[in-house]
Amino acid sequence: MDDLTRAIGKLLASTNPEDVQTGLEKARARLPRAGEEERLRYVEMAAALFYIDTLEHPEYLEVVEDAISLVASVGAPAIPVLMQQLEGGDVKSQMAVGVAMGRMDADAIQPLIAQYHNACPEPGCRSFVLYALGKIRSPRVIEALPIALEAVSAPDQELRDSATRSLGKFAESIPSGSLSPDVRDIMIDRLRANLSDVSPAIRAKAIRSLGKLSHYGHMTQEQREDLVATCRRLLGEDEHYEWDRAYVVRKEAREALQYV
Repeated sequence: MDDLTRAIGKLLASTNPEDVQTGLEKARARLPRAGEEERLRYVEMAAALFYIDTLEHPEYLEVVEDAISLVASVGAPAIPVLMQQLEGGDVKSQMAVGVAMGRMDADAIQPLIAQYHNACPEPGCRSFVLYALGKIRSPRVIEALPIALEAVSAPDQELRDSATRSLGKFAESIPSGSLSPDVRDIMIDRLRANLSDVSPAIRAKAIRSLGKLSHYGHMTQEQREDLVATCRRLLGEDEHYEWDRAYVVRKEAREALQYV
């Protein structure tokens, strides 16, 4: 470790937010000329800031946001370091990791899929990978559809929740007409199955994702008509008058109707 890296590390370990901010700025300026080992050292240092509770210490809000941006700018090479942090991090840190991975470009998609298969024995870890993939804005997220389609029916509720959400996020980035009829129908069928989930949050995400599939041109006319009927059933506006008891589900159903 050279003198500059030590100096940056000292700034990032400071208890003064202004010093930490200066350290992040110096690290960001150094990145274009740094080798991979040095870049990953800055990722480790910056990611340590993800543990800061910004509710308790609002003076660190900008610092944590800048740390996330710095880590994301390193791209796919930072993913293994971030995955290690997922294993031992608290919720604040894990959410920041997910946001950082989600801000990476499309080159991070295949490394994230590889991590999902090879480095994520726990459903919680896989959930964060799907969360990150859902935040990447690229048509290439279609490459992640197989893992999301598998996870949307997973026994674990957290993983099922993340996958249900991610399918809707993927629909926003995948161009209309890019899905094969078979894949499109599987997406719709599995989301419709989750409308009967015991979790209101999953049911809400399922109807929201179905709405996005319609909004972004991934449904046939018949499927859109079925979605209208489904939304009206959830709202209690059909002949059965048996609405979903969860307000959040009815709210998402009302919004989905706007996209049909």
